[in-house]
Amino acid sequence: MSAPDTAVEIIEVGPRDGLQNQDALLTTAAKIELVERSIAAGLRRIEAVSFVHPGRVPQMADAEAVMAGVPRVDGVRYAGLVLNRRGAERAVAAGVDELNAVVVASDTFGGRNQGVTSEESVAVWREIAGVAHSAGMPATVTVAVAFGCPFEGEVAAARVGEVVRRVAGEGPAEIALADTVGVGVPTQVAELAEQSAANAPGTPLRFHFHNTRNTGYANAVAAVQAGVRLLDASLGGIGGCPFAPAATGNIATEDLVYLLERMGVGTGVDLAAAALAGTWVCGLLGIDPPALLGRAGGFPTASDDAR
Repeated sequence: MSAPDTAVEIIEVGPRDGLQNQDALLTTAAKIELVERSIAAGLRRIEAVSFVHPGRVPQMADAEAVMAGVPRVDGVRYAGLVLNRRGAERAVAAGVDELNAVVVASDTFGGRNQGVTSEESVAVWREIAGVAHSAGMPATVTVAVAFGCPFEGEVAAARVGEVVRRVAGEGPAEIALADTVGVGVPTQVAELAEQSAANAPGTPLRFHFHNTRNTGYANAVAAVQAGVRLLDASLGGIGGCPFAPAATGNIATEDLVYLLERMGVGTGVDLAAAALAGTWVCGLLGIDPPALLGRAGGFPTASDDAR
């Protein structure tokens, strides 16, 4: 089945989700440069920071300083991840353009990640949505472990659908379904997309995939074929959840761009610039890039064209 001739918006999560699980702590200046490189590559929605307790996620301790230093460019929007009202208030004060809250589809994961049950996380989302609405800014909500929980195992699609139905009542700008630990497969994508559309009609759906078990890109294709037009990705393929065992990197922005563009799906992202940015940030972190485009390059190459 071929993908439709259309466009997908990639939300760059490298500066937040990409860095939060790394051993190396980048300087504020380096984080700002990662944002700048993201913009230069054509990315226009960037999850730049998270407003969480620095003791739990020290990689995000300088969120206010990062937001104070990022460039303000027409058409570029910065999101901040928040887990509670206090985080939402900090994010608004720091000048983010949108809030991204997290609810959980599993009680055990919620307890490990946020100290709340699934039900309690929905209540917290309502508070965060209220802060956003009072500030006149959009709020999105991500449903974590929507494809499976590292502690409880399978998460029923019906349970995810019920969470989606409940969060939709607060008018989120988008609902994102996250494969937090990279266990999902394309059939789940199709099922969850259909169920979410039924339970939150009219609300744009976004997907957040990890490539932990090498299914992330197949899942991205399945999402596009299901009509989804919003996908998260991380330059270099870095990332992961600090509170989930074996939760390795996000799908790589540059690899996703290559995949979609070759399918005839536009992204507006400069592949070469994205690949260079991914290689650069992995060099700062002292890791080999999970992304492949920085090594393999695009196709056809300039030398191929010349022959």
